[in-house]
Amino acid sequence: MDDQQLERLASNNPAMTMPANVRLPEAADCSTSVQDDSLGSAGGTKILSDPAGDITKVRSATSFRPKSKYDVGWRRVVRNFSPSWFSVTMGTGIVSVLLFTIPFHANWLYWLSVFFLVLNLIIFALAATISVIRYTVYPEIWTVMIHDPTNSLFLGTIPMGFATIIEGIIFLCCPYWGPWATTFAWVLWMIDSVASFAVTVSLSFILISQSHLQSLDRITAAQLLPIAATIVASGTGAEVAEALLKYHGSPRYALGTLIASYIMWGMSTPFAIFTLVIYYQRLAVHKLPPREIIVSSFLPLGPLGMGGYTVMYLGAQAREVLPLVPPFLSHIPVAGDILYILGIFIALIMWAFGLVWFVYALAAIYSCGSFPFNMGWWGFTFPLGVMAASTIQLGVEFPSLFFRVLGTAFAVMVIILWIVVFAGTIKGAWSGQLFYAPCLKNLPKDRKHGACVKDDSQENKVRRKMANETDLEKGD
Repeated sequence: MDDQQLERLASNNPAMTMPANVRLPEAADCSTSVQDDSLGSAGGTKILSDPAGDITKVRSATSFRPKSKYDVGWRRVVRNFSPSWFSVTMGTGIVSVLLFTIPFHANWLYWLSVFFLVLNLIIFALAATISVIRYTVYPEIWTVMIHDPTNSLFLGTIPMGFATIIEGIIFLCCPYWGPWATTFAWVLWMIDSVASFAVTVSLSFILISQSHLQSLDRITAAQLLPIAATIVASGTGAEVAEALLKYHGSPRYALGTLIASYIMWGMSTPFAIFTLVIYYQRLAVHKLPPREIIVSSFLPLGPLGMGGYTVMYLGAQAREVLPLVPPFLSHIPVAGDILYILGIFIALIMWAFGLVWFVYALAAIYSCGSFPFNMGWWGFTFPLGVMAASTIQLGVEFPSLFFRVLGTAFAVMVIILWIVVFAGTIKGAWSGQLFYAPCLKNLPKDRKHGACVKDDSQENKVRRKMANETDLEKGD
């Protein structure tokens, strides 16, 4: 092949004539894709600049890589089903609990609470089933997910969502089904506590041992999720202890549950406060988070609201249980009363601190204006829900009509937010837009799309033809 033929082929080949920074990827690369991460999983056209400053539009990423079976249907849903989907169970579960605990009781509220408990059970079972399939069929996804600095944090939503189911069983089932339902809830709580402890400790260790976060601006409020899991488990333990005393008649079992819950509260609540200090410094230095994750501003309400509710509920149950177990703190007859009073005032302080973060979150949302819908919107429901539960419990313990009315107002707000977010989730799930797991981009090149896909684009056909002719010429 003479020089003129080579020149003619090269002039028609964009891989040869385009500037180096916008040339098309090599055909041998199975993971060929120039899709901009900001476009999500739907693809799009990426804009690149040449050295002269001209803007060149490169054609859609989907034309580089034809869709494989892993990009459509149930496989796409399973592969992109991240742990953040369990936040749906958290939001649904807290609505069920609030409908039962609203101080202004009504029969229809009770049955609505039952409805949300059943719905929560269905959602959790569905999410758990899809997750098991995901990590069984694609075990390599677990490795990249657990090492992802953001996606892995949502593992904390799994035990928290499970805890709301246990609370529903305690409040709605134990009064009617008695000892066996109480024992069942107790066993479930033990499983949830072990899972929460594992998530809190392991993910925190991964965070400090890996090199994911090397700058303060990458800190987000999602860092609180693994820590909050243990706080929620301790609060559920206080409710389990009450059920063991009422429906099981086992003060010793109730005492053991209370001690374990106090330990979990002690290991997680100070941890959450320290993390809030770091997060506040990040906000002070690097300002508000991006619009896409601005909803995370509500996440600090979770550990503060649930932490206050938990220590208050633990104190109330300690006052009931300690006198029934004489050998334990028998030399301090008022031990239960002390824990009860301390619990109320610590809860009041944490509630006030949460109120500050609530105002900050509202101001952040207002200053941001519009922001896109994503799974982060579930950050509205659970944190505000546990803040409502803490407010209602303060109204019960004081007692105070102000706190009861304010807690009911918070609860109504949570229910309205749940309707809005759930409707958006159904719409996004139906269109497929919400099934997008960013951690999949960290998979090895030959596993990103399940299999290597041959690129038969015109540019690569020209490139392969030139390479074949060159090899033949060398052979001659």
